[in-house]
Amino acid sequence: MYLDIAGKLFFGFIALMVMARLLGKKELAQLTPFDFIYAIVLGGIVEESIYEDTASWRHVWFAVAVWGLLHYVTGKATLKSDRLRVWLKGESSILIKDGKFNVGELNRNRLEMEQLRIMLRQQGIFSFREVKDLYLEPGGEISLQKYAAQDQVTPEMLDLKPKDKALNFLFIDEGEVNEGILNYLGKDLKWLKDELHSQGVDDIEEVLYAEWAEDEGLYIQSYETNEQGNDDIVKGN
Repeated sequence: MYLDIAGKLFFGFIALMVMARLLGKKELAQLTPFDFIYAIVLGGIVEESIYEDTASWRHVWFAVAVWGLLHYVTGKATLKSDRLRVWLKGESSILIKDGKFNVGELNRNRLEMEQLRIMLRQQGIFSFREVKDLYLEPGGEISLQKYAAQDQVTPEMLDLKPKDKALNFLFIDEGEVNEGILNYLGKDLKWLKDELHSQGVDDIEEVLYAEWAEDEGLYIQSYETNEQGNDDIVKGN
């Protein structure tokens, strides 16, 4: 019995890998509801076959092959027919156009404002007033266009050529010194204590967080200043 289950697991795993390759290179966020249903049913086929005594590994292969072939053929058909593609995979919904909400689309997609606010924050947008157009994609993610006035001015717009920022290294984390990083950068504990002392910090255990970058020096937040909502910066080499 156990050998039979192991065999089904092995062949089921191979079958799933083959079908995954047929699905194509998609990230999870790019999967449509149609792809999601396909994956759930495919997993259910393999699971039921494993624990069904009358089902052999050949049955596993056959069931997976038929379901995979159905998905593959349907996927090819959607490339030929826009109507079929929209019916099976859905289409983008315009939730905001020129700053105006499309209430009908919000209701049709069963979206609450707080849900939409969360999705915006995940994009680094914290106010609807910044959004000109907003689309809900078939996979559930959002795409947006901000008002031009809300776009940040980039160095390219000013014809500037800024230098790349240097890497930041964590020296102190909650009062604990990362001596490995210090040694890697050719610095020692004495250098670190001198830098802390120049900021009025005499005890490493007083430091909540300290990081260092070649171009910006040592950045420190102590437990005391963090409670007060302040922080200090000192340049160092």
